[in-house]
Amino acid sequence: MTEQTTTPGTTDDDGVPTPPPGWEADIVAADGGTVHLRPICPDDAEGLTGLMERSSDQTRYYRFFGPMKRLSDKDLHRFTHVDHDKRVAFVILLGEQVIAVGRYDRYPGTDDAEVAFLVEDAHQGRGLGSVLLEHLAAAGRERGIRRFVAEVLAQNSKMVRVFRDAGYDAERSYEDGVVHLTFPIEQTEDALAVAYEREQRSESRSIARLLTPSSVAVVGASNDEGKIGNALLRHLLDYGFAGPVYPVNPTARHVRGVPAYADIESIPDDLDLAVLAVPADEVAGVVEACRRKRVRGLVVVSGGFGEAGPEGRARERELVAAARASGMRVVGPNCLGVVNTDREVRLNASLAPMVPARGRVGFFAQSGSLGVALLERARSRNLGLSTFVSAGNRADVSGNDMLQYWATDPGTEVVLLHLESFGNPRKFARLARTVGRTKPVVAVKSGRHVQVTRGLAGTSVAVPEQSVAALFASAGVIRVETVAQMFDVGTLLAYQPLPEGRRVAVVGNSTAIGWLVADAVLEEGLELACEEPVDIGVTGTPEDFRAALQQAVDDDGVDAVVAVFLPPLMAGSAEFGPALRDVARSSAKPVVASFLSTEGVPEELAVLDEQGVAARGSVPSYSTPERAVISLAKAVEYAEWRRRPVGDLPELPDVDEPAAQQLVRRVLAEEPAGRELRDDELLALLGAYGVPLLGTRTVTDAEAAVAAAEEIGYPVVLKSTAPWLRHRSDLGGVRLDLVDAEAVRQAFAAIPSGDPVIVQEMAAPGVATVVEIVDDPSFGALVSFGVGGVATDLLGDRAFRTLPLTDLDAAELVRAPRAWPLLDGWRGSEPVDTDALEDLLLRVARLADDLPEVLRLTLEPVIVGPPNPWHGGRSLVVAGGTALVGPPTARVDPGPRRMRSPV
Repeated sequence: MTEQTTTPGTTDDDGVPTPPPGWEADIVAADGGTVHLRPICPDDAEGLTGLMERSSDQTRYYRFFGPMKRLSDKDLHRFTHVDHDKRVAFVILLGEQVIAVGRYDRYPGTDDAEVAFLVEDAHQGRGLGSVLLEHLAAAGRERGIRRFVAEVLAQNSKMVRVFRDAGYDAERSYEDGVVHLTFPIEQTEDALAVAYEREQRSESRSIARLLTPSSVAVVGASNDEGKIGNALLRHLLDYGFAGPVYPVNPTARHVRGVPAYADIESIPDDLDLAVLAVPADEVAGVVEACRRKRVRGLVVVSGGFGEAGPEGRARERELVAAARASGMRVVGPNCLGVVNTDREVRLNASLAPMVPARGRVGFFAQSGSLGVALLERARSRNLGLSTFVSAGNRADVSGNDMLQYWATDPGTEVVLLHLESFGNPRKFARLARTVGRTKPVVAVKSGRHVQVTRGLAGTSVAVPEQSVAALFASAGVIRVETVAQMFDVGTLLAYQPLPEGRRVAVVGNSTAIGWLVADAVLEEGLELACEEPVDIGVTGTPEDFRAALQQAVDDDGVDAVVAVFLPPLMAGSAEFGPALRDVARSSAKPVVASFLSTEGVPEELAVLDEQGVAARGSVPSYSTPERAVISLAKAVEYAEWRRRPVGDLPELPDVDEPAAQQLVRRVLAEEPAGRELRDDELLALLGAYGVPLLGTRTVTDAEAAVAAAEEIGYPVVLKSTAPWLRHRSDLGGVRLDLVDAEAVRQAFAAIPSGDPVIVQEMAAPGVATVVEIVDDPSFGALVSFGVGGVATDLLGDRAFRTLPLTDLDAAELVRAPRAWPLLDGWRGSEPVDTDALEDLLLRVARLADDLPEVLRLTLEPVIVGPPNPWHGGRSLVVAGGTALVGPPTARVDPGPRRMRSPV
């Protein structure tokens, strides 16, 4: 829900007030189940009556301060007929049943509104009151409400806690057994943090319901060895699932020797998880049966949905809507399945016949068809997994959901992601940044150079490569280029500690290989801890190898060790592996190897736990030393990001956000589809955010140009406003250093096209730079920075960062372009005022964050000079720019909690 985007007073054809779009949402409750929230409507009278009837005397007493058994016709009409402006109400439904209602009523002539809730007894404790409060507060802010007022009986401790724990700064008073609460509903950092924390707990529990079921049904189980339903049942049974498994087949009494049931509802016991392997046109009926059976989650392996075209996409949306309305999450459809290697669960509800051993790596794969190959690759590398989810079409459960689960899962220490698209990139960045502070996130993103198809990715738009790179960089995600690299890096992080620095020691038994490793170390931007690799020689013994490794590990000048070993050079090499393993086991520094031409963790390099599974201290081995070094370099970069302070979002108290919002709204009121801002509008917008601007006037004749120049002060610049002449001094569109009235007249006459002309004060010498906001409809906003001229225009030398931008992000962004030396004293020039550049970037980022309607903003040139004050005390000025305003795309305010809409 975005703020300040809707118009009160909208009615349908019958004159009934209609709520604005965007006020309806699927919600994950605190226990992990799903519900549906929407604005109340007159047709909810029966549902509201049922809610009252199912509520206990105490619940009704707490809500109405008296023994109200039922609502009068007058009250029922008043409660269900609202204007969605001064009076707003939301209902929460499970299926077709209203289970909770919340409302606010505005006090006439004020910015205050009274708020109240009623939650059915059977659904209390699921966090529904908090959800209602979040959505009512968002609606209230949108309608100009500033404060909520609540009257709560003192003994109604649960409701008092809802308001107290919401993150708002509430004033409390007590009189005659009633607690009176008043609190501003502005979306503060505290309130947002509370919402995020609740969102994480809820979404994590919803995934736990899928990955830790106590019982599983396979719908479509078959005795035909060639059917998917046969493979799913076989894999569940062979892996030793800890609970009962129920085959569902209407024509068989037994499937693989297990008693079968004709349908879901014939199963006599409770059922947690249903795995569906039936034709697509039968899935809807199965989902309805699962609703009646109160199944908690679905894994839909069946195809024939979004990947099959428009009809399949419609069927997919209906599947997700029906499941969520019934309290269920959905993995898939068109997916491989899910795996949980926990010995207390042992769940292989997938098409993979063999799964990796128990480990500490969580693995998410968006592709269903590629999933089996990915699991086989992990197993061959001896990379132990905690859990695995193949999302297929990603109609519901996505990588973001898995990040929420793994964030607090004690069995997962490393996260691997194979992604084809993003459902909510901004949420991904937030979650990955949070998870990455304690657990490394390694991602390979396919479709870097081609558009991802709808059937594969669940979206019709591929996110631009620059956006992905900026997102991963800001979120601390370890970006790898291939699946092989993902497993290389994941293996290192799963078994070895993070490096404390970039100094690498090389130990081996071949001088030639040692120097190859040294070259790779330097190529990857790491440092050699010693001038030369340590070579024990062809006659070196296992003890020599152990001693050299131990010396490197003990050296305070070493942060990591690369061990290389060529067994053909000597006989009796079996003891070298244990020597390497024993040294690494007691080392606090990472040790990687290129050993015996192996990948993963071979037996001789593994430290085994009590179950015989590779554990911490095991040494990852790579088929080439270069792969070992690349993996180590990725770990070094991640460790440096993790040690980096988080950074702060500056307050910028001189920003006039209301004035900027008013300007943007006025433009969109005139042109709902959007347009380019005029120069005077752009100056007002930038001025509201404290952007340092050159004195500027727009004129249409030579004498007006002279008058403007004398008002501004000589020297001045003349610029054409014609789009094809902007910044084109080579075409005569820009005339510089005009020192008197005659020079201005001549310049005006010489500028082609006849369009209005800008008269601007002449900036002092400096380096021209370019600052931009780039908005991608599928992704959101990026801040771009580059040095002006050839470096940016021809070579594309720009750096990008995602929103929001912290002070540390701004500092990194200024220094990220390859042309950075031009700003830092190149060839004896004086370094520019980087503090001023960073301040400008923060202001522009704040503008983009506040105003999602600003779809594109280009400031060019931004002229920055030395930090010593010049030209009126300013070391940086913006000499030109353009801005496009239009309806917001993906870049919206956080809003209240909601699930991603089915694609």
